[in-house]
Amino acid sequence: MPALHIEQVTAQGFAPFGQVLSPRSATKARLDLKGELENLREDATPRVSLLSIAPKALPLNAMQMERHVFSSQTFVPLECDAYLALVAPHTSDGGPDMAAAKAFHVPGNIGINYRANIWHHPFTVLHRRARFLILTFVDGTSDDEQFVDLPEPMIISP
Repeated sequence: MPALHIEQVTAQGFAPFGQVLSPRSATKARLDLKGELENLREDATPRVSLLSIAPKALPLNAMQMERHVFSSQTFVPLECDAYLALVAPHTSDGGPDMAAAKAFHVPGNIGINYRANIWHHPFTVLHRRARFLILTFVDGTSDDEQFVDLPEPMIISP
């Protein structure tokens, strides 16, 4: 089974996949997202979700990846210790390239914004139950999200 070690998230390390949303990155007391939010379909509308999710223990067996081809996806922690952002670039056939995947440990006071069409693991929180606000653009069709099972599980460890 392939294995991947978790690294601390940084804006530079996460940049190929999206943005790190930290109060420290705001030039004032406020951080605005404008061009970072991507809606690539004229008929899609914003969907704001509130998520309460139980933690998972490490090591984690990642067995599936997902992407939102036409929309960015923003996660803003409301109450959280830490979470995992597992991301992967595309293979030549468009699937997730798990050989080039990265796993990031994200502190609970930092949000992330996945760019449109970025492969990522279904959301995983660490340590204790967490709550998030999520923003995605949807049109109610199967194009809103795509899930693929990995050919073999990938072990994610600290």
